[in-house]
Amino acid sequence: MKAEGRDVIGFGAGEPDFTTPDPICAAAIEALRSGMTKYVPVPGTPAARQAVADKLARDNNIMCAPQDVIISNGGKFSLYLALQAMVNPGDEVLMPTPAWVSYKPMTELAGGIFVEIPTTSASQFLATAKQFEDAITPQTRVVILNSPSNPCGTMYSADETRAICNVLSRHDNITLISDEIYEQLVYGGRSHLSPASIDSMRDRTITINGLSKAFAATGWRVGYAAASGRSAAVIKAMSKLQSQMTSSVASFTLPALTVALESCQAEVAQMRSAFEVRAELMHQLVSAWPGVSCPSPMGAFYVFPDISSTFGQTSPDGRLIENAGTFAEALLEETGAAVVPGDDFLGCGPNHVRLSFALSDAAIKDGCGRIEKWLGELS
Repeated sequence: MKAEGRDVIGFGAGEPDFTTPDPICAAAIEALRSGMTKYVPVPGTPAARQAVADKLARDNNIMCAPQDVIISNGGKFSLYLALQAMVNPGDEVLMPTPAWVSYKPMTELAGGIFVEIPTTSASQFLATAKQFEDAITPQTRVVILNSPSNPCGTMYSADETRAICNVLSRHDNITLISDEIYEQLVYGGRSHLSPASIDSMRDRTITINGLSKAFAATGWRVGYAAASGRSAAVIKAMSKLQSQMTSSVASFTLPALTVALESCQAEVAQMRSAFEVRAELMHQLVSAWPGVSCPSPMGAFYVFPDISSTFGQTSPDGRLIENAGTFAEALLEETGAAVVPGDDFLGCGPNHVRLSFALSDAAIKDGCGRIEKWLGELS
């Protein structure tokens, strides 16, 4: 549509609209110019793995050795490797839903069974500790926690995280994968608590993170995983898998990772501040849409409104809205506002659409205004 010259406002992007901070780019350029174009160790250079371990100790109170860190081609590949290393056919992987679209297929590619803990907007898409307890079976091998969440934009408080970890700690067969890719993008005075910082889960957690979201470096494909104690064996298994699949990440990105983790907190804080303003603006505007409900975003850069009140209605141009997919299609064709249908996010996702606020204030106001007007014209 853009190629045809049509005015499209894209709320679909799952990445920051900022560019990667200059110090990170400069470190990669300098590495190239200095001749860092050869093979490096599969899990990353000792210096880069040390930088990750130092970051986790400093920012997250997670204690691990550099040799218990693996740097991979993005947080997504880190998750894939972790599941491949831990899940055998028939094992259950437990996770609250709605959830990012890749968790379920990655589980199935490992031969596992993805088990949902359904949540709703009424609970701010957060599962209780009791829901976790009730869902665990003897076949449960892995629990995945993504906080702050894609697509929901909500997150667990420190007390809620501790309560969930208290349940998991009583089940010795379970390892937790904590996907913390949005950990630095939290709002309203909230703070993120890493499960691996809790004594009972220190040796039972694989922590996943990377450069993509907080450092506006989605295209760099640099993620990492870390563990300690008995779970460090998972990192070694991930390294063996990676050695046969991709070898290391691009060598010259490793000095850039070190600079990002050690020297770019001011740039991250500036981006986080901009996202917080946008979060408030987006929620204010979405809350004005007729018949639509939406929890306030707590982290990441998404809102996940419930648009099911529109099902069965007809758009201004005569399109029948039957589900989130037809809602998104009609909305795009008739207003130029692009949103992501919630179907593949599982749980109550089919009643929702995801909107990213990783775009300018002006675009947010324009796009939300178009949607509000369009909703008011449904019949």
